[in-house]
Amino acid sequence: MELADLLGISTGVTAVIGGGGKTTLLRTLGESLCARGRVLLCTTTKIYPFPGIPLARSASELAVLRECPLVCAGTVLPESGKLTALPVPFSRLASEFDYVLTEADGAAGHPLKAHASHEPVIPPGAGRVITVVGASGFGRAVSEAAHRPERYAALCGASLTDPVTPALAAAVLRAEGLPGSVYVNQVEDAASLAAARALAAALGKPVLAGSLHLGVWQRLEP
Repeated sequence: MELADLLGISTGVTAVIGGGGKTTLLRTLGESLCARGRVLLCTTTKIYPFPGIPLARSASELAVLRECPLVCAGTVLPESGKLTALPVPFSRLASEFDYVLTEADGAAGHPLKAHASHEPVIPPGAGRVITVVGASGFGRAVSEAAHRPERYAALCGASLTDPVTPALAAAVLRAEGLPGSVYVNQVEDAASLAAARALAAALGKPVLAGSLHLGVWQRLEP
């Protein structure tokens, strides 16, 4: 089964949050879904452009690319080259594209993430939210594995030096109470698969686990 189907993605706006592979997930989904309809990759925070995918840097450029099945859009920040959101309502984007996939969070390269009060930046009308958990964070100290580590430690009752276990990661996810489904990325060996299974058990609900790098994934029941 295709990843988009396992994640339950339908037409409209899907927000991707968390850490450990959000941008890669957007590209993977976009390249798959463009066979079904027009797809837009964008952000409510900041992302780098996607190499090889047409970039619209304004609403007018977006209109020029109306025949392209897969498009990236965002305002370019000159100091970093990253993209931020176009000044276009998501309702309009959703009317022009079959699928709008937006990265709605930042993790500064960390596999795990705890959210500040202003995060994540989920756009209005998002019909699906996917939280990405990077399996490479398991077994590492909270201070190394998590973005906003103090917040992460507080949410799961750990110290900054404690290694992240599936139980602690589940405690953070439960405490934050974010909607949608969980995708555990970077599952590439028996140990990381066992950790993903333990996370599903601790959450008491199914998670999807796999490797975007290897192109494999599966549904894990609790």
